[in-house]
Amino acid sequence: MARVKIDLPATFPFSVQIPVRIRDINYGNHVGNDAILSIIHEARMQFLGNLGYKELDHEAGAGFIMADVAIAYKGEGFYGDIFDVAVAAGEFNALGFELFYLITTNRNGQTITIAEAKTGMICFDYKAHKIAKLPADMKARLETGK
Repeated sequence: MARVKIDLPATFPFSVQIPVRIRDINYGNHVGNDAILSIIHEARMQFLGNLGYKELDHEAGAGFIMADVAIAYKGEGFYGDIFDVAVAAGEFNALGFELFYLITTNRNGQTITIAEAKTGMICFDYKAHKIAKLPADMKARLETGK
């Protein structure tokens, strides 16, 4: 069976800590796959906010829309874990880019990888309901994370 393989960047300019909530736990008594998607959404919002952007609207009049997502689950997360979610942008083109995520936790003095993920982000004009170009200055800020 083919598995999803995500080639993560060498460095991540941004990270945020997100605690695992009780509602993130599924019937297997670990973090559910749907919760991981929600957690990377929160990390994306904080990454963009750190740059002064909003997902629905940035200074060029367009926002972002997620075109696709890939998640590779690597380990179990549990209630009480604090996830460190590292975020980096890459794979730029004229209309968008990919965001990469590395989710880890520290448990009993050990760093455990929980998941690797990437989301394909497209610039989108929500007023006109059409794809927009990625501004050069935005690309530069996303690349550095600053």
